[in-house]
Amino acid sequence: MMSFVDRHEIWTDAQQVAAESVLKRLRKGEVQVVRFSFADQHGVLRGKTLVAQEAEKALRNGVTVTTTLFAKDTSHKTVFPVFASGGGFEMPEMQGGADVLMVPDPTTFRVLPWAPYTAWMQCDLYFADGRPVPFSTRHLLKEALDELHGEGYEFISGLEVEFHVFKATGWRMEPSAAGQPGTPPDIELLTHGYQYLTELRYDQIDPVVEILRRDVMALGLPLRSLEVEFGPSQFEFTFAPQPGMATADSMILFRSAVKQICRRHGYHATFMCRPKIPNVVSSGWHLHQSLVSACDGRNIFAPEGQSGHLSDTGMHYLGGLLAHARAATAFSTPTINGYKRYRAYSLAPDRANWGRDNRGVMLRVLGGPGDPATRIENRVGEPAANPYLYFGTQILAGLDGIRRKLDPGASADVPYETPAADLPHTLAEALSCLRADDCFREGFGSAFVDYFCHIKEAELARFNAEVTEWEQREYFEIF
Repeated sequence: MMSFVDRHEIWTDAQQVAAESVLKRLRKGEVQVVRFSFADQHGVLRGKTLVAQEAEKALRNGVTVTTTLFAKDTSHKTVFPVFASGGGFEMPEMQGGADVLMVPDPTTFRVLPWAPYTAWMQCDLYFADGRPVPFSTRHLLKEALDELHGEGYEFISGLEVEFHVFKATGWRMEPSAAGQPGTPPDIELLTHGYQYLTELRYDQIDPVVEILRRDVMALGLPLRSLEVEFGPSQFEFTFAPQPGMATADSMILFRSAVKQICRRHGYHATFMCRPKIPNVVSSGWHLHQSLVSACDGRNIFAPEGQSGHLSDTGMHYLGGLLAHARAATAFSTPTINGYKRYRAYSLAPDRANWGRDNRGVMLRVLGGPGDPATRIENRVGEPAANPYLYFGTQILAGLDGIRRKLDPGASADVPYETPAADLPHTLAEALSCLRADDCFREGFGSAFVDYFCHIKEAELARFNAEVTEWEQREYFEIF
């Protein structure tokens, strides 16, 4: 009988070759269990673990998971009526917690250095009839990349990721600490902050950094640098540029790996943007991007001649990013917490502008005539963002700018004083912008945009129902 993969012609030739290599490794006994995982709507890995013998069978036929995984917010609460008609998704295939298939991408096969005899593969999600699940975010990025390729371009991107690592002093595992969500761990700092890039601070965190460096490099991720960031216990890792889907896959694996590795050694790593810890500062995620020719690999953004910051195509792409910046923040900054980072004079953007090598703007243009690394650095993202959605918005917005020949306007050399559209101040404002953006509705589909907004609005509703410390302090005595 034909496998699911073969019946629906899911894999490329490269994936078929990679699958044969995976089978050989499984049969050698190199690993005993395989984690089949997919990145959910929040960019959080979910999946199942199979023993090696069963993993062989599942390689081409997939592993079932319930559709209710698509119905959950960041507390893991189900926010769609999954047992109603259409399951709340207006799709009969999603009703009643039905199954979909996780089909692995064998090119993502990794042996996890921190987990003995354990391998991992990233999966894509399909209905039983071979159709991609429309709420699978990796599929959405693939569609955007295919659209870009149809125009003769390939997407190149590189990462600068900031995050915090703390010493865990108590994991809060008493039954009363469980819940949706549970109580976070008690922590203490690894370093005091405000000594950006000092070697003294780096040496203090070197024991932790070395653990992470060893295992991240063993995964084959293109790590470039390991840095002490500005705040207490704050790190920054940077990665070499990669084409297409590879950078987004790297981000998903890196983020999950860091949390798992740290936990096993008694540390707590968080990619939350602005933890509520005294003196701790916000973390950002800077995305470097460019387009190259699908024919000859030439950097499309590099200007010809001796003048200009970007080529005409690059300037139009930049114009598209600015035109859709307010709507795109719903994907680049998908948490309530992330909007507390947008502050003037803070090395974080507060408005949709661009500038030549200026760290105060949203879009920083680097390179120039003759520089094959000419690129745009988007400084708006938070490290908790789902990379498939974040990257997808960049491609869709940039393509819209190229097609409509949008003009990004003049460089904002004084970024916090130059008039420009404000970035959304809250997640609610960003979702309102997203709902009204025709480019993203066309690119991702209206059904996905409405689905994503519904999940995030459920988080907002829970937040608004909480009585906060601020309210207690502000009102309890005076009234």
